[in-house]
Amino acid sequence: MKALSRLFRGKCRARIRKAALLDQIPPKPGSRTGTSTARRSPTPRPIQYLAPYVFKVAISDHRILKVEENAVSFSYKKPGSTRLRTLTLDPLEFIRRFLQHVLPKGFMKVRYYGFLSPTAKLPLEDIKALVELAHGFTVTVPEIELPPWSQPNGQEPGFYEVQDEPICRACGGPLRFHSAVRTPAALGLCP
Repeated sequence: MKALSRLFRGKCRARIRKAALLDQIPPKPGSRTGTSTARRSPTPRPIQYLAPYVFKVAISDHRILKVEENAVSFSYKKPGSTRLRTLTLDPLEFIRRFLQHVLPKGFMKVRYYGFLSPTAKLPLEDIKALVELAHGFTVTVPEIELPPWSQPNGQEPGFYEVQDEPICRACGGPLRFHSAVRTPAALGLCP
């Protein structure tokens, strides 16, 4: 962590110097060593925590209620609440908070690019093969146990005949097992 702290501090200092703002900062904070911390997510559901940042913009236009010379008012909801609240901030504080949600240069929103994009044509098997080829190791995907009430019907891969015929709650028709969704843990991507 010490190396990360020095690197982060050096990059911050270089950017401040490049923006010609170094003379506006008292020397004492720059002389301290500072710390950088890397740790496990405090929440048991990091994906749920990150989803609003990955799949949405920081704030949509309809939430900004009023913009004045010395104040910006916008609406928000606290996590777990349905009540709409209003917050008024100084314009610089609003911009500071907004910029905390802007992706760094070179980063991309997951939903627009890559193999998770809606327009991606490459199947997961091809992606695994490319990773194996590029990095020289085998990506192992554990076999998924099929539900006990399903067995391959021999006609189409991925479709299964139902032995005990579970019924759809919506239409009353028979359900067929189509596929299983693999979690990152099942793929061996999580510790």
